[in-house]
Amino acid sequence: MTSPYERPKPHEAGDGLSQLTDLMQHEQVIERPAPEPVDPDVRRSRRRRRLIVGGISAVVIIGLTVSYVTYCLNAPVGAAQATSAVPEVTSPAPAAIAVSPEGASAVSILGADEYLGPTATGIWQSSGGDEARPIASISKLITAMVILEAKPLKNADDPGPTITFSKADHKLYDKYYVLGATIAKMETGSSMSEHDALEAMLVPSASNYAEAVAGWAFGSQSAFIRAANTWLKANGMAHTTMVEPTGIDARNTSTPSDLITLAKLAAADPVIAQISAMPYLQIPEFEQMPNTNDLLGSNGITGLKTGTLKDSGSDLLFTATLSPGTMAPLTVFGVVLGGYSHSSVNADVNDLLSSIAAGFHDVALAEEGQVVGTYTTPWGESAQMVLGQNASVFTWSDTPITSTIETTTLTTGANGEQVGTVTWTAGPSTETVPVVLAGAITPPTAWWRLTHPAELGK
Repeated sequence: MTSPYERPKPHEAGDGLSQLTDLMQHEQVIERPAPEPVDPDVRRSRRRRRLIVGGISAVVIIGLTVSYVTYCLNAPVGAAQATSAVPEVTSPAPAAIAVSPEGASAVSILGADEYLGPTATGIWQSSGGDEARPIASISKLITAMVILEAKPLKNADDPGPTITFSKADHKLYDKYYVLGATIAKMETGSSMSEHDALEAMLVPSASNYAEAVAGWAFGSQSAFIRAANTWLKANGMAHTTMVEPTGIDARNTSTPSDLITLAKLAAADPVIAQISAMPYLQIPEFEQMPNTNDLLGSNGITGLKTGTLKDSGSDLLFTATLSPGTMAPLTVFGVVLGGYSHSSVNADVNDLLSSIAAGFHDVALAEEGQVVGTYTTPWGESAQMVLGQNASVFTWSDTPITSTIETTTLTTGANGEQVGTVTWTAGPSTETVPVVLAGAITPPTAWWRLTHPAELGK
């Protein structure tokens, strides 16, 4: 029996405290199961797998790196950006054509339609209207052509048939002397070839020869007049009238436009063209009478016929050859009717031809080395585009001048390398010059390629 005063033993104090005390006083040993032994073959297999996976990863990383570097160093790069602009060219002032301020005039030009337009071969310029006016000795040109139609010569060197002048023909000398017309000697019974007789009619403008040869060709003056007016109408000169062969009568009239037609017909006839270009009469045993057209050889004038009447002024129907620049020669047909005087008409015609020639000119476009653009690359290289030579274009008057530039696509380029062309156009004329690099465009560096992959392959 236990005494009520006996203290209980520690383990008897309670289960919780007792267990805590036991844990504190005694180390509890927890036993784990021993690991199962690993098969050496399994261990080696696992090691191999780890090595294989690591090797594959390394190969992939190295492959990707090599591929990236290879791509960056070899991929194409974007082309250089080209910006270009050709400087505008100011067209020259319009040509000032000096048409005659006297009487009435007309001009036609053959061979310049590309520059002057399709109307140039018709009546290109005119002044004073197109009414019929007296044509004075221009009548003799019509007379000669009507005679040649009736009595043609084989060529310009063919003398043709011989004409023997009668006593009635000889009297024509006195008739026209009294009238104040130009005359040349014509003895009764004298003779000469048709070619020489036409020379006497056209070069010194001998009126007695015009009437005598017309009568010889047609048998009478009335027959000649009928033939002349028929010929005029047949050749498109319906506004021209002939009442006699010399032009001494003011009723021999024509219009500037009809006379341009006459000039073209006359210039196309080898006999008339040859004779009207003679500076002097070339008939044996005749004095060397000068051509009344003293502009021959001036400003390219090659013919045709003068005319003067006291009460109607001075006239000139002319042809001229102009060779502006490098273009093919132009043929100018012109007429002035009713000028103040022979000298003033000459001055007007010279001014006209000079103004036509001056209207054709070379226009400077640009100079060698002039900048027309720039190439700029994505990696910061740049070079200017410049003209490789001077440029000019041949044109007429104020013809508008346009330009186009064509450039090549490039990524690199050497100094002086041709990279395009500039072409200027003015009417039918063009001028093309090369465009070259001023400076070089070098390839991008490897570092730029490696650090700018997004700029590659474009």
